[in-house]
Amino acid sequence: MGGDLPRRRRAEHWYQPLATSDARASRVAMVPALAGNAGGDAGRGGTLAQRCTMCHGARGVSSSDVPNLAGQYSEVTYKQLVDYKNGQRLHTLMQALAQGLSDADIRDLAAFYAQLPRPSPAPESVPVPTLVRVGDPMRNVAPCASCHGGIDKKPGSPWLEGMPDAYLAGQMQLFARGERRNDPHGVMRNIARQMTAREIDEAAHYYASRSILGVHPAQPAAAR
Repeated sequence: MGGDLPRRRRAEHWYQPLATSDARASRVAMVPALAGNAGGDAGRGGTLAQRCTMCHGARGVSSSDVPNLAGQYSEVTYKQLVDYKNGQRLHTLMQALAQGLSDADIRDLAAFYAQLPRPSPAPESVPVPTLVRVGDPMRNVAPCASCHGGIDKKPGSPWLEGMPDAYLAGQMQLFARGERRNDPHGVMRNIARQMTAREIDEAAHYYASRSILGVHPAQPAAAR
């Protein structure tokens, strides 16, 4: 963390103000301390998560078009909640909910969802899109699997198998238009803006096709 922050503040928070011209750029630093349980109390997080169950499911598995959180990496949940709280990621409901959370609350929620069993995705039922497998070096597009699992996993990158089709496509479209800007170093924006509408749909459909067994998507809801 930055050397200009007081020692006590560095111990309490895993984000810091960064000099940037983009007010919507994420301030969360992907530090090793965020791995595992994010330094949170999973038991207390379970109590806090009761307000999240209507959308994200009692056990972190949703039947609507919002993300599944069970087994999600703690640094992913932490980062997104901090970004909602600070206005670096926009969504009316999530921003309102995150505003009432302290840093300890967010760490506890991240710990709770990280320790839930991650459901096994369904076997592959559609061909793996080229961009997911190998990307497109000529367009400087890395394969999705190099960050989101399959080839490698980068800190802060969520697992995607079984996420709702509409949610995934909607988020990539927001990145492509520059309306979502909380991706570190603009990585997702640089990739999504080079993808065609068909490629976005193919990638979203592939990951959604690996839906969690026994869970069927409901009617589309606003992308979160």
